[in-house]
Amino acid sequence: MKRIAIIGGGASGLSAAYYLEKQRRRGAPLEYVLFERAGRLGGVLASERAEGCLIEGGPDSFLTEKPWALTLCRELDLGGQIIGSNDARRKTYIVVNHRMAELPDGLMLMVPTRLLPTLLTPLFSWPTKLRMAAELFRSPRPPAPDESVAAFIERHFGAEVVDRLADPLLSGVYGADCGHLSVQAVLPRFVDMERKYGSLTRGMLAARRRMTQMLGGRPRPPLFSSLQAGMQQLVDALAPCLETQAVRLGCPVEALQFSGNSWEVMTPGRRERFAAVIIATPAHVAGGLLAGAEARLADELNGISYSSSVTVSLIYDSHGLAGRDRGFGFLVPRSEGRRLLACTFVHNKFPHRAPDGRGIVRGFLGGLRDPQAMEMSDDEIVATLRRELRALTGISAEPRAARIYRWERAMAQPSVGHLERLARMKTQLSSLPGLALAGNYFRGIGVPDCVRTGMEAAEKAGAERQVTPED
Repeated sequence: MKRIAIIGGGASGLSAAYYLEKQRRRGAPLEYVLFERAGRLGGVLASERAEGCLIEGGPDSFLTEKPWALTLCRELDLGGQIIGSNDARRKTYIVVNHRMAELPDGLMLMVPTRLLPTLLTPLFSWPTKLRMAAELFRSPRPPAPDESVAAFIERHFGAEVVDRLADPLLSGVYGADCGHLSVQAVLPRFVDMERKYGSLTRGMLAARRRMTQMLGGRPRPPLFSSLQAGMQQLVDALAPCLETQAVRLGCPVEALQFSGNSWEVMTPGRRERFAAVIIATPAHVAGGLLAGAEARLADELNGISYSSSVTVSLIYDSHGLAGRDRGFGFLVPRSEGRRLLACTFVHNKFPHRAPDGRGIVRGFLGGLRDPQAMEMSDDEIVATLRRELRALTGISAEPRAARIYRWERAMAQPSVGHLERLARMKTQLSSLPGLALAGNYFRGIGVPDCVRTGMEAAEKAGAERQVTPED
């Protein structure tokens, strides 16, 4: 019987355990143990109810176009629980000179695909608007070394688009400075478009035509998908699929050793041997565990930086919002000098998450821009969000309730050269039989990306040559 250890019970580790369990039920001679340091499974997937509202502590949804999370939900008989974002109200605003500017129609990510709305928007100055129009005529570019997202976007559209669009968009997702992020890792589609078309606008228009042809007259799917009872519902559906005795909560792995073609896993007061190990933790945790087994791989993992974040949800009576809760929410460029990175009006994005007469305002603080936010007290966090909401939107009512979540070093930051780092890691992994890695530092930080890495790690660990360690 092949024994496999899974370290980490977040989205990646849970997915790995689920797909190993599927192999076991099909007759594969394996067993697994999932070690989770915390007292609960799910990692950043955490939902709760307050004042009749559904509150998300971590991600509130996932991108519909990435199939792995949707596929997993359907396998878990959650297909009927999948909901889409309310795209009829999908408007996003950017704070410019302390006022809200709506993202113009036809803007796809950072790429304009309609000329007139781009020319009319107050979001950009006229020199930037003219530069965005001229981008349509750029020639294809041969493959080039990796560069930052900021450098890439500035080459195409100018520094103002970096400041007012690229940086706040990616700060809301990664909590990062886009001058640090790798364009090849974060925006690979843009890199491919530049090679093929030169112009990102021409590339995006071609992609839109292909999508229209694929849909064949069917409506476009919603941009975001989630679950009726929140993202916690995915965790609650996964957990019963696993062998009860295989899940060890409150059980941190303190060290790993590789010897005799097998792995020794050390937890408080116990040592066990396994034929394979899946490490589904943040990269720096994996690096610490592997320091004694493969120093070069550990160094690469430790070289991946992370940012921390604070999410705070305020529940209001609807009359306290007084129509100031426009669209899905807004983003705040760093040039505005505010602590608030982004804000979501949850009841507009997913209306069922608040009953009639209530609204949920969710703010994001921290990131690389403001790491000190993690040290603020709960009262200071709520006061900060309320102060900035009042200044930016005019919302001044007293909230009915607040819920705060702190996520320390939770969001991976794929810096310039990240794909080369992953290639080196792949070579180093080949010298360690039975080891697989999973997590949000590979192809993306979203839930579908984590599910995919967990699935692929389970396939690797389950398929490799069996070695039966002595217990």
